[in-house]
Amino acid sequence: MSAMLRLTHKSIGVEVRRGTYDVEVDGGHVGAVDMNDTVEIPVEPGHHTVRVRDGRNSSRPRTFDAAEGDIVAFRCTGKSFLPLFLASFFVPSLALRLVRE
Repeated sequence: MSAMLRLTHKSIGVEVRRGTYDVEVDGGHVGAVDMNDTVEIPVEPGHHTVRVRDGRNSSRPRTFDAAEGDIVAFRCTGKSFLPLFLASFFVPSLALRLVRE
C-alpha cells in the first residue's frame, strides 16, 4: 500500500492563471491538474517535495511527509494578494501557490 497526494486546482473569485498546472514530485513530472479539478497521485511513504508549474512560472517547493495509507492534500492557485500578484510579473516564483489543506 502507498500514500496518496491529492492536489486540487480551485480558486474563489477571479484568477488570471487558469490553465493546467504540471505537477512535480521530488523533481520529476508526475501528472497535471486542470482548473476546478482534483488529481490523486500515489507516492511512496516518506519525505517528499511537491511543486506545480505553469510554463515558466512555478510554485515554491513544499515538503511533506506521508505515512502508509495517508492522504496528503494541497490546494493550488495562481491567485495572490494584489502586491504579490503584481510582483509575480517580475519574480515568477511568486506566481503560483500551494496551500496545505
